[in-house]
Amino acid sequence: MIYLLLSVLSSSVIFVIFKLYNRFKINTLQAIIFNYFFAFASGMLIDQRIPGQRVFFEPWFPGTVILGFMFIAVFYLAALTTQRSGLSVVSVATKMSVAIPVFFGIILYNESTGIIKISGILLALAAVYLTSIKKKEGIKIQKRNLIFPLLVFFGSGIIDTTIKFLETSYVVEADVALFSSTIFAIAGCVGVSILIIQAFMGKLKLSFKNVLGGIALGIPNFGSIYFLVLALRTKGMESSTIFPLNNVAIVMISTFLGILLFREKMLPKNWIGIALAVASIILIATSESWM
Repeated sequence: MIYLLLSVLSSSVIFVIFKLYNRFKINTLQAIIFNYFFAFASGMLIDQRIPGQRVFFEPWFPGTVILGFMFIAVFYLAALTTQRSGLSVVSVATKMSVAIPVFFGIILYNESTGIIKISGILLALAAVYLTSIKKKEGIKIQKRNLIFPLLVFFGSGIIDTTIKFLETSYVVEADVALFSSTIFAIAGCVGVSILIIQAFMGKLKLSFKNVLGGIALGIPNFGSIYFLVLALRTKGMESSTIFPLNNVAIVMISTFLGILLFREKMLPKNWIGIALAVASIILIATSESWM
């Protein structure tokens, strides 16, 4: 459970850093690209081995290539969704994507189900939705823009599902840090390619504060993946339990951080979402003891 808590805390810190990006006018794309390399460096400090050419021959390497590209792609789609439909839509699409790895965990790995667990998962999805809505009128998406949150939903879900599959099938315990770092390294290389293209088009303006933003983001970003993988390896903890707990806890803690640090205002539906989040955590966490 400690690894799950550390993953949740790492992801919640990421939320705070993204909020600070707006305050200090940091270029989010550049900072995220730089962050991938600092996340990679964080993993290397933990692994303490020079990766060398052996990484390319690891059975999990092709999967990290796919994940690296998807990290950048989903980020870009999330940015488009934010511009066209708002931040709440992105938050809902990202967090509710937990349904995908939960479904595959139950189908592919024969993980436990039951009325209590299913009820907890449904409450978690409702909590994510209610907590993420920051306007009284709720979510409004034009039909022409519906494709973007759908792609974010499926992309985020596929990322989590792929991490679970690789962790279960190919990653040995000694390679968890290296596996996590490789994902970030590939994402960083893809990101640098984007910057090079922008430079040729005359649209690139680098700033040192964007590098600092990347440093600040790199460590918790690595932690969010590294500790999640370790949580998935915890005996007695199923992925269909871990993913909902992870997502709903991130939403809940991030909401409280928004209130405490940024004085964000809460709507009644947000407080209802928090109450449902607490209830869902209790149901999901205790569901296996009822089996």
